[in-house]
Amino acid sequence: MYFVSPTRGRMTFDQMMADISQFIIGLPSSSYKLIIGSDSQVKTETCFITAVVIHRLGKGARYYYRKKLQRKIKSLRQKIFYETALSLEVGGMIAKYLAESGLDDLEVEIHIDVGKQGETRDLIREVVGMVAGSGFQAKIKPEAFGASSVADKHTK
Repeated sequence: MYFVSPTRGRMTFDQMMADISQFIIGLPSSSYKLIIGSDSQVKTETCFITAVVIHRLGKGARYYYRKKLQRKIKSLRQKIFYETALSLEVGGMIAKYLAESGLDDLEVEIHIDVGKQGETRDLIREVVGMVAGSGFQAKIKPEAFGASSVADKHTK
């Protein structure tokens, strides 16, 4: 499994986490939020992107993303649940890394590509429950920019 940084290129999970750690250590007096969000686009296959964003509050951010191609998935419900599961998979890996690195006080949010407008509104309770049940804070649109902006950018 590898991630892509728009500025640093292809990285392993450990290289990405080392880069995130260096970003935090670079300005330790700032507040940080780690955001994970996934989005998908259906063409001949379904392209899933999971984005990891380290946000230095009020002072910019860095992001990384992972691409996964699957067979064509037509069901919106199935796509949203799979996107959420991908975010939770990466979230679990990151939480484990942060705990082992002494950075477990870093706030981790999972951004879900659902909102109160549109077809996904009926799925909000279930996917937010999945995320909260996994120990993460869930954000939905319009606050879910990790999924609806950052990940979305790379699904095209």
